[in-house]
Amino acid sequence: MITVCPTSSLPPGEAIRVPAEEPIAVFNVDGEFFAIDDTCTHQDASLADGWLEGATIECPLHASCFDLRTGKPSGPPAKVAVRTHRVVVADGMVHVQVSAAAEGAA
Repeated sequence: MITVCPTSSLPPGEAIRVPAEEPIAVFNVDGEFFAIDDTCTHQDASLADGWLEGATIECPLHASCFDLRTGKPSGPPAKVAVRTHRVVVADGMVHVQVSAAAEGAA
């Protein structure tokens, strides 16, 4: 498990980039936390720097959108899902359990 931050440090509608072997982006969607690989599968861009709308993040580079719940893109240019990770909130802290592989990855 990776300890990310206190819940109070990540307000609703915000994201944080977590340095790891493969960087992870953690999002607060109205008090529910989601974690995905931070790098867009279309091109090398940080999804934590993207635009969050509901449970969808839009890549800041070429506007690929990903569902934070599944990691799946909603349309081009990205065609490959990003890996999702389990988020655990305990004692006011956000933790991420890194997944082994992306769901639906070919």
